[in-house]
Amino acid sequence: MATAHDRWDDMILPFQLDRADVRGRVARLDGVLDRILAQHDYPPAIEALVAEATLLTAMIGQMIDLRWKLSLQVRGNGPARIIATDYYAPAEPGQPARMRAYASFDPERLENVEDPFSAIGAGYLAILIDQGRGTEPYQGITPLAGGSLAACAEQYFAQSEQLPTRFRLAFGKSMLPGGREGWRAGGIMIQQMPAASGLSGEADREENWRRAVMLLETVEDLELIGPHVSPADLVYRLFHEEAPRVFPPQKVEFGCSCSPERVRESLSIYSAKDIGHMTTPEGIVTADCQFCGAHYEFDPQTLGFEAKEPAGDGE
Repeated sequence: MATAHDRWDDMILPFQLDRADVRGRVARLDGVLDRILAQHDYPPAIEALVAEATLLTAMIGQMIDLRWKLSLQVRGNGPARIIATDYYAPAEPGQPARMRAYASFDPERLENVEDPFSAIGAGYLAILIDQGRGTEPYQGITPLAGGSLAACAEQYFAQSEQLPTRFRLAFGKSMLPGGREGWRAGGIMIQQMPAASGLSGEADREENWRRAVMLLETVEDLELIGPHVSPADLVYRLFHEEAPRVFPPQKVEFGCSCSPERVRESLSIYSAKDIGHMTTPEGIVTADCQFCGAHYEFDPQTLGFEAKEPAGDGE
């Protein structure tokens, strides 16, 4: 039987604090994160990084007026080489957004890592916004610092958008009804709205922001991931004196954009010689999606810019 908690699973709740010139998002990604991490057998440190990046991507992606895709990428020189997440805006109003994520890492170098963030090493966090065909993608980059991906995202907004931003995240495995272990993940972000949109003077804006941050710091992990506090109730509990307004929630589901056509397009840059090196002894070229694990097989004669036969659909 469905519970109230089920209705909070895999959703993002937008809200605004009218007396504080602050906007925000509450996210729950229990089932989505479970599906993302089930695609791979990640070590705990990598699971934690993917969980943190996925929560950040959900809240940032839903806040932007997005027509297609927002990506968050973390690249470093440590054993955790790449963390990549994508948030796809709903194709139509009322439809769910889609998310996917994956990580590339060196398992041998992870053996002595205690803190997941330190596993990334030196590198950067990038946010990429692609509004689709006919538009120029936007990319913003910030160095890795501050001890967490959330701190890096806060620095990104401070530098690139000049918008003070704070995140609180919680995630981990818990025992679900029926004895199955599953992921619980929740987060909340607040962001000061642009000055032009506010009604307060600058001194009041700064005081309102400090108070909102102070209130955010009182949130407990169990409120973010537990079964007893709904996202709307959490907003009112934290910010009831700031005149909070909540808006319709956005549902989220796991989804991947890979297809035979997209994989074939990615292989179109290679020469016949390169394609030959990729061909298996059985005479096929194979490719696996890093996000969802889908497996594709192609006739090498139909690949590369020197393809000799018309492209088929692939299998």
